[in-house]
Amino acid sequence: MTTETDEKILPWYRQFWFWFVFGPLIFIIILCFFTVFIAFNYSDDVVTDNYYKSGVMINQTFKQDEKAASLNLVADIKFDQATGEVFVDLKGNHEFPRNLLLFLDNPVKSKKDQSVLLTAMSASKYRGELASPVEYSWYLALVPETDVSKRKDAEWLLTGEINLAKTVETTLQPRANNTSAK
Repeated sequence: MTTETDEKILPWYRQFWFWFVFGPLIFIIILCFFTVFIAFNYSDDVVTDNYYKSGVMINQTFKQDEKAASLNLVADIKFDQATGEVFVDLKGNHEFPRNLLLFLDNPVKSKKDQSVLLTAMSASKYRGELASPVEYSWYLALVPETDVSKRKDAEWLLTGEINLAKTVETTLQPRANNTSAK
């Protein structure tokens, strides 16, 4: 004998208590996958992988700075945002090479870093073209090399910073007396 009071049994996916218990768990699992995706694809590039190697290289950098200071080297740099050109006026007590290498290091994303080969226009004036437009803040390093891999072996080094949102000109100096923004 069947009665009219028997409940109609719904499939599991239409049950209230199933979604009440498992709904938040499913939501949390989806959020965890999303968080892991963000962590791997947008990781912080500022952290150095090998601190020992960085510590050893600082001695070479000091020697490069001392050499640049002894030669009284100073570089005035101007960025032309419209054409993507970089102009450098190098001053000092030294015979200047035909080419220089300017490194632009982004403080946040290493993927945006670029190097610019500067070619002599005259005795101390150089010109180069940016690979991609630059904006906001950048760390700059100027070396008398043409090969990117020989950056650490350069004879001298001039460094500085620029915030292109505020100015398009800066001065690079040896780190011992570095006051970069004009």
